[in-house]
Amino acid sequence: MLNQTDLTRVDLNLLVLFEIVLEERHVGQAAGRLNLSPSAISHGLGRLRRLLNDPLFLRTPKGVVPTDRALDLAEPVADILARARSVIATAEPFDPATSTRRFTIGAPDGVSAVFLSPLLAELRRLGPSINISVRQILPPRAVRTTDGVWEPVLADIEARAVDIAVVPADEVPARFTARTLYEEDFVIAMRAGHPFGKDPTLDAFCRMQHLVVSLTGDAYGFVDDILGEHGYSRRVALTVPNFMFALAIIAETDLIAALPKTFVAMYAPRFGVVGAEAPLPLIHSRIRAITSKAALMDNGVAWLFNLLGKAVKPADVFG
Repeated sequence: MLNQTDLTRVDLNLLVLFEIVLEERHVGQAAGRLNLSPSAISHGLGRLRRLLNDPLFLRTPKGVVPTDRALDLAEPVADILARARSVIATAEPFDPATSTRRFTIGAPDGVSAVFLSPLLAELRRLGPSINISVRQILPPRAVRTTDGVWEPVLADIEARAVDIAVVPADEVPARFTARTLYEEDFVIAMRAGHPFGKDPTLDAFCRMQHLVVSLTGDAYGFVDDILGEHGYSRRVALTVPNFMFALAIIAETDLIAALPKTFVAMYAPRFGVVGAEAPLPLIHSRIRAITSKAALMDNGVAWLFNLLGKAVKPADVFG
């Protein structure tokens, strides 16, 4: 939006003014929010118009309306201010008891559904005004091993698109820190009374219609890798984008799915879904909280990372 020469003469407050006027669509109301006079707002808008070479806001009897150029600038200006606020927040002393920061945690919903309840309980006690955004993440293709699968998530951590990721990753590069929260296996989830529950053999498993959780709609999963090694295959009749939706569908159909054992134990009963051991060995993984060592220099991220490790205890997960 601005070149290097422009930045030497830009007052960041002008972008704040732009944001508030865009929200209020009224100079007087924007002035009230910023504790400035309407003339000061008008003067600031004049500087912005010269800087950006556009009227930005047009006067009407009821206030102002943004030009197309102003609407185009809304998102990049909001992004600039969000990043600036984040930088300033990391420089301030972090007190969880009074902080109103928002942190973003990336995880598959089959994982976030496990750790969120104990984490939120701790936040109510220690950081009652802290806000959490959970971002659903799944690998682009389900595979048997976790090697390299979560590399895009590591990139998101470094870009600060997420503060912490909680995923089944065995190894991470040295520039990251990882902490195991719990260990996970997979079971075969099905509705109560499903025929497979009475005949849980490998042949019967392959005859069933399967559901795969896939963010992209890719129907090939890690189970297919394992089946192929034994000379078997299956029919994937449906893919859905998250684990909770999978439980709802399984409850109402004859579809079966390989789902995380801990997740199934915690949530399947309310759907009338049961879990059974798989007729062949599936993957075992460590669910780990991951962040970058650079991010841990932010006292807020470091506090949340440690809190995650303390909040998710075996008794909470398996009890």
